[in-house]
Amino acid sequence: MTPGYYRPAGSSGSGQFELEITPAAAGWTFSALRILSLGPGELVIFSTGPEEMLVLPLSGNCTVSAAGTELELAGRGSVFSQVSDFCYVPRDVTVTIGSAVGGRFALPGALASRQLPVRYGAAADVPVELRGAGQASRQVNNFCRPDAFECDKLVAVEVLTPAGNWSSYPPHKHDRPAPGEAMLEEIYYFEIAEAERGAGLAYQRVYSSGPDQEIDVLAEVRSGDAVLVPHGYHGPSMAAPGHHLYYLNVLAGPAAERSMAFSYDPVHAWIRDSWESAQVDPRLPLTAA
Repeated sequence: MTPGYYRPAGSSGSGQFELEITPAAAGWTFSALRILSLGPGELVIFSTGPEEMLVLPLSGNCTVSAAGTELELAGRGSVFSQVSDFCYVPRDVTVTIGSAVGGRFALPGALASRQLPVRYGAAADVPVELRGAGQASRQVNNFCRPDAFECDKLVAVEVLTPAGNWSSYPPHKHDRPAPGEAMLEEIYYFEIAEAERGAGLAYQRVYSSGPDQEIDVLAEVRSGDAVLVPHGYHGPSMAAPGHHLYYLNVLAGPAAERSMAFSYDPVHAWIRDSWESAQVDPRLPLTAA
């Protein structure tokens, strides 16, 4: 497996963050992700610097203060219990996050040029999409898709894959500006539904799209792990039987207009035609607002 792209839980923490993937740490320019755990009554204070960020509860609730605005996020029990509300904080501000009950919070980020206002995103306004069919069925919570929520560069979505299913399938890429394709750096962050944290597993594939872009990753992933996708085809994301799979996708790139445009691997793109006669997995949606 090409080293450097699979980040096991606990391997990329820094200071108050149990996971911190900055553009510099990833070896690219735009995309970032931090994961924060707070005990009951704890709070953290940090600066966004040149990045715009979202605060997305993975579990628990919190209060977010930035640029003279205070927002209450109701959050959720877990990523497998419901769709969450979230908020946006701009670059170059000081942020305080506190939680009365404690919890875990994702902070997707991206290098930004514009400073937009602090804003709240309601769970009820998150577009929930059912994608694929049969054992390629999955749920996509498009909370920060380009047409759903305004940012300067940042794009983020959540994907829930029922146990035994494949998602991010057919494999696709977005590594060059072209008609129908955007250039994006992407982070996958994983949580697994399990009775005991660390017992569940899933698999993530990333591979080259050309001879000048060598990348070959097949990672066994567990809760708290991350996989970096600087280029190449990515998918499938495979949920093991008995364990629903959650992943947070964080994307950003150089284009002036935010886009999630991608190209399928032509070797596997034919599978989409078979979905026309197949039903969406009846277990979906796994969550709602």
